Amino acid sequence: MLKPFDELREKLLRGGVAPRHVRRYLGELGDHLADLRVEEEGAGKSRAEAEAAALLRLGGMDELAQAMIARRQLQAWSVRTPWAVFGVAPLLLLAGAWCVALAILWTGWNIFLPGADTPFGTRLGAHQMFDLANLYFQLDRFIYFAAPILVGWGIGLIAARQRFKAVWPTAGLVLIALIGGTARVHASRTGVPGGFGHISMDFTLGSTMPLIPYGLIHVAVILLLTVLPYLVWRLYKGRELSA
Repeated sequence: MLKPFDELREKLLRGGVAPRHVRRYLGELGDHLADLRVEEEGAGKSRAEAEAAALLRLGGMDELAQAMIARRQLQAWSVRTPWAVFGVAPLLLLAGAWCVALAILWTGWNIFLPGADTPFGTRLGAHQMFDLANLYFQLDRFIYFAAPILVGWGIGLIAARQRFKAVWPTAGLVLIALIGGTARVHASRTGVPGGFGHISMDFTLGSTMPLIPYGLIHVAVILLLTVLPYLVWRLYKGRELSA
C-alpha cells in the first residue's frame, strides 16, 4: 500500500498541491482503502487479493492526483506566487532579522560602551573574552551573519517540500547571497551623524583584497552554504526515484 501512495504523494507535490492538503488527502485515501480491503476480505479473498482489489476500486494514481491538482485553491503559495515566496518574503525576513541585529548592536553600544565612538574594533583582554559584554556582541554578530544563511535554508526547505524546480529557488538564493554578501554596517558617533542611532548600512563589493573584492567572496560563501543542502537533497531524491 505504501509504494503507490508514495508515488501519489510525489505526483501531488510536483503538481503544486500544498503539503498540508497532500497529507490530509492521503490520510483520507488510506482510511477509504482500509475500508475497501475489509469489504474484499469479507467476500472471501486473501489479504493480498483483497488489497489488490481495493487498490483497483480506489482508482488509478493519475486520476487520483488530477482530482486534486485541478483544484487551484489547493495549490501552495509557492506555486501561485513564486516571485513572492522566493523573492519578496525572503527579503522581508532578512530585513527583519537585520533590524533586530542592529537594534541589539545599538542597545549594547549604549549599555556597555557608552563613551566609545564606535562599538567595532574594541580590543579585549584574555580575561574579557567571556564577560557579558563580549558574549552580547558575539550573539549580535551571529544573528547578523547567520541571517542570510538561515533565510537561504528556508528557501531550500520550501523548494524541497514542494518538489519545486530549481529556477525560482536558485533566483531567491542568488538574490539573498548578493544582498547578504554586499551589506556593510557602519557605526560611529562622529562618522555616521544620522542613521539609526549613528548606525547605517550600505551595499558594496568592497576592495579590501587585491583583484578579488571581499564582498564577492562573501557572496560566494553565502551562496555555497545555502545552495549546498538543496543540491544534496535533489541528488538524493533523484537517486531515490530512479532506484
